[in-house]
Amino acid sequence: MKQHKVKVYSTSSCPWCVKVKDFLKEKGVKFEDINVGADRKAAEEMVKKSGQMGVPVTEINGKIIVGYDKEAIEKALAG
Repeated sequence: MKQHKVKVYSTSSCPWCVKVKDFLKEKGVKFEDINVGADRKAAEEMVKKSGQMGVPVTEINGKIIVGYDKEAIEKALAG
């Protein structure tokens, strides 16, 4: 199976973040979980990359996906 570089920008109080992470775990995808609530620098990086203040933001091999978009995540993992 192909290895992907995956980051999930999330906060501890975000239910959609949990859904994204659970979905990735179900698929057997390893990812780096970045808590932007606790890391200001990471939050700034996320906003710079996505133009969004909201979470979750998922980065898969450099592709930015905002929110819990299963189709976009599957497409990015397939590509």
